Amino acid sequence: MPRGGLYTHQDCDDFLRGCLWMGTGGGGGPEWGRRVLERALQDGLRLEWVDPSEIPDDAWTCTAYGMGSIAPVSEETKELIRRLGLTDRYGDQAMEKAVKELAAYAGIQMGAIVPSELGAGNTPAPLVTGARLGIPVVDGDYAGRAIPEEMQGTPYLYGKNSWPFASVDKWGNIAIVKETCNPYMLERIGKMLAVAAFGTCTIAATLLPGREMKEIIVPGTLTRCLELGRAIRRAREAGEDPVRAAIQFTGGWLLFEGVVTGKDWEDREGYMFGTSHMRGTGDYAGHTMDIWFKNENHVSWLDGRPFVCSPDLIVVVDRETGEGITNTDLDAGMRVAVVGVKGLEAFRSERGLAAAGPRYFGFDIDYIPVERLVV
Repeated sequence: MPRGGLYTHQDCDDFLRGCLWMGTGGGGGPEWGRRVLERALQDGLRLEWVDPSEIPDDAWTCTAYGMGSIAPVSEETKELIRRLGLTDRYGDQAMEKAVKELAAYAGIQMGAIVPSELGAGNTPAPLVTGARLGIPVVDGDYAGRAIPEEMQGTPYLYGKNSWPFASVDKWGNIAIVKETCNPYMLERIGKMLAVAAFGTCTIAATLLPGREMKEIIVPGTLTRCLELGRAIRRAREAGEDPVRAAIQFTGGWLLFEGVVTGKDWEDREGYMFGTSHMRGTGDYAGHTMDIWFKNENHVSWLDGRPFVCSPDLIVVVDRETGEGITNTDLDAGMRVAVVGVKGLEAFRSERGLAAAGPRYFGFDIDYIPVERLVV
């Protein structure tokens, strides 16, 4: 029996809103997520998810996600695509093709799809893919947020291999990677395939039997995204503060309020790297905040001093509406609030911090849990 689902356009809007919020600046574009959800409803698909316990222990499961940078496509790249005569062969069906290719290569029947992360693109898309293929989608994911790399997910944390994997891009290029020497190379090869495809490709990976999937999944997160989105919308409809409603729902903390003064960024090696800069307003007047991102937000500084860092969540939202903002769309002049939320406890371990803490991302900063910083 389905544990939950999206049955109306309002459900889809609420779900997308919650996924965007949990994307911490990344997680795929909301335009992609909204497009695939709306088309699925138009086609009469049942967008439902099931509890992990409903998946048989011996059923094969996989992840399905978009791989690549969230940076906007440059005009030079668009011109090169035109010169090469590339046409969109698979479009939004590339993810379905990737799942089929992985199953065919492995010689198995796919029993369930697990979202790899939470985000406005990388959660709706596998949900729709499962509906189109008639494969159950599990209420949960492998990160509890959006992440830029394989190493910030629970498969890495618990020593599960994500190879072999299938890569399909919208132009019609299909690749099977049988094996990589370690997870770091899996991440690198996947990103290079995305770079070759001029920005993104879709991946099907992390073949696990149901019993192993249940050991490492972060359960209930699709339901939670839907409920978070509803809480934000209902607060607005009631004339209440949607940011406060989101903070109460997630158990988070308000870290900052202000205006975006600028964003430095570059598109490199399949990621969007950069730092956003903010000037405080209201209770935060006279203060500044800077946030470094690698697709998603990972390191922050308050008045030039290290502040909240991954694996805890740093969420930048529109101050008036409470809507999450991707780093692609964040721009100078926006009035924002910054919210901190506890990340997965498992990633606060020595192994977890080695792959998701500030030093992993190249900063000589000691990780301090968000709840200690906001006291």
